[in-house]
Amino acid sequence: MLKVGAHRQLIRQIFKKDVYKRCYHATVLPSLVSATSPEFVAKKEAMDGLVEEFEVKTAKARSGGGTKAQERMKKQGKLLPRERLALLLDPHTPFLELSALAAEDVYSDYLPGAGLITGIGRISGRECMVIVNDATVKGGSYYPLTVKKQLRAQEIAREHGLPCVYIVESGGAALPHQANVFPDKEHFGRIFYNMAQMSALGIPQISSIHGISVAGGAYVPALADENVIVQNQGRIFLAGPPLVKAATGEEIDDESLGGGRMHATESDDNEAITRVRGIIGNLGQAGYGTTPPEFQAEDPVYSAKELHGIVGTDVRQPFDMRDVISRVVDGSRFREFKKDYGSSIVTGFAHIHGYPVGIIGNNGILFSPSALKATQFILLCSQRQIPLLFMVNVAGYMVGSKAEKGGIAKDGAKMVRAVACADVPKLTVIVGGSFGAGNYGMAGRAYSPRFLWMWPNAKIGVMGSGQLSQVMTSVSKDPSQHASLKSEIENQSTALYSTARIWDDGIIRPTDTRDVVGLGLALASRKPSFGAARAGRSTTWDGTGTGFGVFRM
Repeated sequence: MLKVGAHRQLIRQIFKKDVYKRCYHATVLPSLVSATSPEFVAKKEAMDGLVEEFEVKTAKARSGGGTKAQERMKKQGKLLPRERLALLLDPHTPFLELSALAAEDVYSDYLPGAGLITGIGRISGRECMVIVNDATVKGGSYYPLTVKKQLRAQEIAREHGLPCVYIVESGGAALPHQANVFPDKEHFGRIFYNMAQMSALGIPQISSIHGISVAGGAYVPALADENVIVQNQGRIFLAGPPLVKAATGEEIDDESLGGGRMHATESDDNEAITRVRGIIGNLGQAGYGTTPPEFQAEDPVYSAKELHGIVGTDVRQPFDMRDVISRVVDGSRFREFKKDYGSSIVTGFAHIHGYPVGIIGNNGILFSPSALKATQFILLCSQRQIPLLFMVNVAGYMVGSKAEKGGIAKDGAKMVRAVACADVPKLTVIVGGSFGAGNYGMAGRAYSPRFLWMWPNAKIGVMGSGQLSQVMTSVSKDPSQHASLKSEIENQSTALYSTARIWDDGIIRPTDTRDVVGLGLALASRKPSFGAARAGRSTTWDGTGTGFGVFRM
């Protein structure tokens, strides 16, 4: 036994050696991740390669229609679409681009980004939704996925009260695809419907015309609150000179028909963008106002760079979602809710960039206790008005006679109902797999999260490849069909396939998750700054204060 003096000396030596370098709050998540283990290194190398592949594809898509198309545009004295965007945004501020890889490998024509740039950025100190036609891609024509991308951007703008800025240069609908662009509810006409409704709700609609804006495209400036048009460059008309001649016999040139002589003008792209920035600066209290974060942001204790080695690219390999959460939330602090009950799901409270959030993450298949735990947590967050973040890696709900007797169907339905009717904004990040009904319970696209992002390794489908193989074997005895169908479905389950069809709002780097989610929470916290009665219901459901309907007990 140490004497008192010896004991004090030992304590001094310990602190002198700096053994206790860190003293953390009890809610800081512990981490036993070893960055030198063979498993970690192998996972990291696989994820590094996948992220690099994603970055190469994204860079190519952002170059638009290629060098020749860009040179042709520059010879006309025009700025390129992304040059216009850079001028429009406040310097050194973030731009949250949406669906950068939309239409990737979907059409026989190469259509990078679906010929449209959309995203949320700051203009004259105010967050706005920016929609830029890329005329280097098929002249800015609207393919079916171009329409879908613009409608999604407008939906986000309406949900968050974001002024919309349209940088227009478009030939209108791509005629070979008119059957999938023009007649239906969620087709071209919905763009103009949305503009009219947002304007009525006090959400400004501003357009700047930098080239041809013909046919349906002419309604964008026609329905905007304010317009700017570039002289001798911008054109607005429902029908171009050839169609006018065919319909009426009148012969007229572009400029006389719909150019700057007929509309308010600026001399070039630069002046037009400057004018738009001035308009945004004078919007007053229109739209929604920003809400500052509740607390000071604090970096996580652990490095986000370790996420690659924690998760890897094989969704069949398990990992602890707490190791992901601890590298995303402020100070790595996470007050867990019912840690020892329903342990295949992780629930708890945290902050990200100062904004409060309730997090639901998967640590395995969903059993009845997991579903009930998640349901109660969603009800708590809804009551306390805390936004929800779903961090997804789920194979689905448990099946089998024991699970069915235990009530998995009705318990899973409770969770699905709670997600559908939650009275708070929802954000979803698919970190691994999102399979079967687990996709519903974890706020998949059908459950209208404010945003849904995927990591490059993410998978989404009716079932995982292992279950798929077993089901196919029982259905068909032809091995050749098994192989071809399995390959087809696995391809359709990838993050790239999903993002190309705008089933998400974009693929993000794992290391960007904290910042991207933080921007999403900041947007979700926005409130009407005036005319709240005009705000109306969201186009998606954040609840109406009327409850959750009937739970089957």
